[in-house]
Amino acid sequence: MKVSSVYQVFASTAGRSADQPFLHIPATAAKAYASGPVDLAYGEALARIDACAAQYAARDFGHPLRAALVLDNRAEFFIHWLALNSLGCSVIPVSRDMQAEEIAYFLEHGEAAVVIALPEAVPELAPVQAMLEREVPVVDCERLDQLPAVTGRSDEAPAEDTECALLYTSGSTGKPKACILSNEYFLFAGQWYNEVGGLAAIEQGVERLLTPLPLTHMNAMAVSTMAMIQSGGCIIQLDRFHPRSWWQSVRDSGATIVHYLGVLPAILLELPETPQDNVGGQVKFGFGAGVNPKHHARFEARFGFPLLEAWAMTESGVGGSIIANTEPRHVGTCCFGKAPDYLEVQLVDEHKQPVAPGEEGELRVRAKGDNPARGFFSGYLKNAEATAEAWQDGWLNTGDVVREGPDGSLHFVDRRKNVIRRSGENISALEVEAALLTHPALAEVIVTAVPDELRGDEVAACAVLADGAPGDAQLAAALVAHCMDQLAYYKAPGYVLFCESLPRTASNKPRRGDVKTLARSRVAAGECIDTRELKKRRTAS
Repeated sequence: MKVSSVYQVFASTAGRSADQPFLHIPATAAKAYASGPVDLAYGEALARIDACAAQYAARDFGHPLRAALVLDNRAEFFIHWLALNSLGCSVIPVSRDMQAEEIAYFLEHGEAAVVIALPEAVPELAPVQAMLEREVPVVDCERLDQLPAVTGRSDEAPAEDTECALLYTSGSTGKPKACILSNEYFLFAGQWYNEVGGLAAIEQGVERLLTPLPLTHMNAMAVSTMAMIQSGGCIIQLDRFHPRSWWQSVRDSGATIVHYLGVLPAILLELPETPQDNVGGQVKFGFGAGVNPKHHARFEARFGFPLLEAWAMTESGVGGSIIANTEPRHVGTCCFGKAPDYLEVQLVDEHKQPVAPGEEGELRVRAKGDNPARGFFSGYLKNAEATAEAWQDGWLNTGDVVREGPDGSLHFVDRRKNVIRRSGENISALEVEAALLTHPALAEVIVTAVPDELRGDEVAACAVLADGAPGDAQLAAALVAHCMDQLAYYKAPGYVLFCESLPRTASNKPRRGDVKTLARSRVAAGECIDTRELKKRRTAS
């Protein structure tokens, strides 16, 4: 039988592998949830999913309704997502790191019919509800008897092109854009991972994939989750990255694959060496992106397994992904592999013209054949103009600057868009600027990326004060706090640079390239206020 939804794939796997482990949440992660470790087999999970779906169906949930999920990286996320998917509902994953204004925007823009939240998250969402123009009920995930009856359900059966999720991604134009992700997007992700082979080969029914990445992002929600569901493997889902217990979690869980972001290898290399460091007999490979070139070879030599660098973005999905899964991988050069057979790749200049061999250019990708968007996102919700811009000339224009080596290998260079990539989070410079400019002390601010050995990029704010005063550490701290009142903590400036003025063009537009150069120079010279230690997760009181 042809499967056309995430739920159907899961049910198919559960039907033939009911007793196989589906989900393991180690004790180190469960501790953060004030609970014990979780072990869930496919058959048991399917029974819970179907029971959950019956409760949603009784309240008339179905296509094209959406439910926001505030469920962290817990088992409940998988249960409710798949239950809703079985009915044709879409989900909007929401991070608890976000502030009330950000969450309210997601709910209103995404037209969520309901919010399904962890019990402890329900009171946290009261300020969000107060901001909304229309009522969006918040329901405890353990009390689905309190679900409201909804209207608007169609009789359309879930299909490959049915919306499965909305993932919001920070772009270059201010407010986050909602990427519409279909069932096909997720199915293709799992299929690709299971077929890519090489150093990333997956063995059916035996792999145990450990990830600390958030289920609000495509890497964890689409790539690792679907890879394991479609292969009958086990997801080892951490709440987040814990450096001190990382290797214990890897060893105790029997992980054979780990997913990472560039910040993880850097931190793990700082840990004291132990005789147990080399886990190459257990772990086959790491899958991720952004490892610092100077850490790459050191990490592999010390811990005994390859870090396979890949490229993708939410918009490209796995349909446009590239991975260095065969030798030579050019370790230490920001290489993420060669264009695969199913994908067309082009590097272009600012006029969208192909660059000469060896020159840097913006990466553009599309699937070969009559469907260039196969496995890609379906577009931006309520933003046809941005969708058309992303697909200019029939290519997905990524905004990433890349160089092609003599052997066809692709090497990441920089980002052309006003997007800052910090520890795997895409941050819109314009969104941070808008938040900062609501502070009365500022006349002007430009936010840009500066290099950070640990996190890839860090947020730098170049600020001009309204009264022309020079600024000090106290004001810098106030600006960071002001920003964190409105946005997730990681979006706040890690460096504040007070400037008399900022470079502008003849038409009075800010010269962002010059501002970036200025910021990098001053941060490198220590001519700034370092506010990185102020960027902390805020816990609910």
